[in-house]
Amino acid sequence: MRQQIAIVMTEVFLRRLTPALMPFVRRQQDFRILSIHRPLEELREILIGLEPCGLITEWLPNVTDILVELGLPTVIVDTDLQYPGVASIDVDDMAVGVEAAEAFMQAGFSSVACLGNGMPYSDQRIAGFEKAVGHAVPTYTEATFEDARYNEHFAEADLSLQQWLLDLPKPVGIFAVHDPLGRFLCGSCQQMGIKVPEQVAVIGANNDELVCGLSYPMLSSVAIPWDTLGAQVGESMQALLSGGVPPESPILVPPSGVVLRHSANHLAVEDALLRRAMSYLSERLQDSINVGQMCDDLRVARRGLERKFKEYYRCTPWEMLCRLRVARAKQLLSDTNHPVSMVSELCGFNDPERMAVVFKRVTGEPPTHWRKQRLRSI
Repeated sequence: MRQQIAIVMTEVFLRRLTPALMPFVRRQQDFRILSIHRPLEELREILIGLEPCGLITEWLPNVTDILVELGLPTVIVDTDLQYPGVASIDVDDMAVGVEAAEAFMQAGFSSVACLGNGMPYSDQRIAGFEKAVGHAVPTYTEATFEDARYNEHFAEADLSLQQWLLDLPKPVGIFAVHDPLGRFLCGSCQQMGIKVPEQVAVIGANNDELVCGLSYPMLSSVAIPWDTLGAQVGESMQALLSGGVPPESPILVPPSGVVLRHSANHLAVEDALLRRAMSYLSERLQDSINVGQMCDDLRVARRGLERKFKEYYRCTPWEMLCRLRVARAKQLLSDTNHPVSMVSELCGFNDPERMAVVFKRVTGEPPTHWRKQRLRSI
């Protein structure tokens, strides 16, 4: 028998989840879609008239509580707030902040800051960022977007934000808690004559291509495995409709690394030799290369190159290559079902045992255990 399920959320969030929800249509689930931006009373009336078997909704303040009161089997996505009798599914926002911080630290930034928006996930992402760097960081809360939709871009920095940006020690890496804030920050810097990424490097979060790809410079961002999150939403709704008991705590989906684009590319360093070396390493992650070969190809002295890496990145060129390969391996382990042997080959290790040794040295655990832990946490 066909089951009618109401989906109440923004178009942006629906677009993220659609690929993962499509298989559930083949399970006789019929999704009825409503914009969460409709007037609240209108939403209630439509839902009461539809009489759906279940409800999937995005969390929004002053809206979600009213929808939960309808008493439908409900899955709330993008929140770790727990409601009685409701399944809550969210990104691990603390881990999102950690990923951004680690990317800046790997790039050698000693000056970092955060741009938040005052939402609960914003506070959690900033807390994760500060935990990773080991201390509190300069933070600015931007409220301009309260009346704007996710994809809209027209706001300009006010004087207080401009002064905050001017006062930050340069070069500085700034983590913007979601992509529209990152795009806004890049635009504000350009209007002020601050160079991105040379003076201010920016990392957003969500890795929304419509935002990141249409920003100038294109925005680096912490990637969220939306397919994994969407599949968890569908499975949780299926379980509720089958009489299952909602989990007592939120289901948290970890992020899958930072996608580097020009706004925070580690190639954006003043030293020309370091730019050439990082470009060489980044373009050859899958190849069997070594530092000696790189020095020969770049026609540079190994001792001088290693000294520059130590000064700027606080590691050797070989250690940097290992970090870049492990970062790529983490994304593949998280976002694909590739066996470890294939991941090893795609990341330039070529030998799964060699990859396991390097991966454990960098992350503290072997790749198979790292992947199982992530699957177990979902």
